[in-house]
Amino acid sequence: MKFNMISKTEAFTNPDFGCVPEKREINEYISKGVINLDKPSGPTSHEIDSWIKRILHLEKSGHGGTLDPKVTGVLPVGLDAATRVIQLLLTAPKEYVCLLTFHQDVDEDKIRETFKEFTGKIFQLPPVKSAVKRELRTRNIYYSTIYEIDGKDVLFRIGCEAGTYVRTYCHNIGEAIGVGAHMAELRRTQVGSFNEKNNLVTLHDVTDAYHFYLEDGDESFLREAIMPMERAADYLPKIVIKDSAVDAICHGADLACGGIVSLADNIQKNDIVAIETLKGELVASGNALISANEILEADSGFAVNTSKVFMQPKIYPRFW
Repeated sequence: MKFNMISKTEAFTNPDFGCVPEKREINEYISKGVINLDKPSGPTSHEIDSWIKRILHLEKSGHGGTLDPKVTGVLPVGLDAATRVIQLLLTAPKEYVCLLTFHQDVDEDKIRETFKEFTGKIFQLPPVKSAVKRELRTRNIYYSTIYEIDGKDVLFRIGCEAGTYVRTYCHNIGEAIGVGAHMAELRRTQVGSFNEKNNLVTLHDVTDAYHFYLEDGDESFLREAIMPMERAADYLPKIVIKDSAVDAICHGADLACGGIVSLADNIQKNDIVAIETLKGELVASGNALISANEILEADSGFAVNTSKVFMQPKIYPRFW
């Protein structure tokens, strides 16, 4: 999602409190970090979590958006304190590259026509082996681009709403044409703001980076392999707040209009937004109570209903 930041008021941040995410001391940087991992075919997403914990000697980690064992690609993994931030990715848009195989020969024009029909809002019934209730639901397919048709095989890229089952999508296309089809291969290329071009690393990269740090004290490779947890919220519209508002939000308070410095211009009522400090630290997320234009004009009242808090209290002074 693209947006422009617009200013509501001028404010300055005190350098004695908080820290620019990229400049955190290395142990805190790791503990508040996210890895954009290139998942290999074979292990489960939970096995990847366990290996990351073992490699980096962490107490906990968590992934954003489970991938089946045979599926490869983008698997964001939150480390220690950043594990909760990964929850923001559960509703983030996803993108995949898929190889679909028809069970009989199909005319190319018919294939392209059917793919066009399977964009926009579609109905899906989750597969029998799924973590959600098996009932018919709608999902948004933002785009479905065919790259190549080779006999019965179709290579395509799909951008879709969270919770879309690409395996079911392939099956339904086969049913619509009347010849049957199945998903032969799948690779995830994007989850929210994480993609293949954005610091995508392998388990070997993470292992090597950690050993460079332990043996030579070189943090540079580790800082390249791990990103600040704030990157998990980059796809969300942002609201930047004054230092004086930070600690109240850390205690679960709703965000008042008077505490806002700047905000994304496309915020609509009920949108999920990320609340950040002037240094770029992620404080919390919540649901917008009013639109961006209404926030700009308001001198009082509340702008965001805080739902998840990610920053610990007392990092910024208390003003309430």
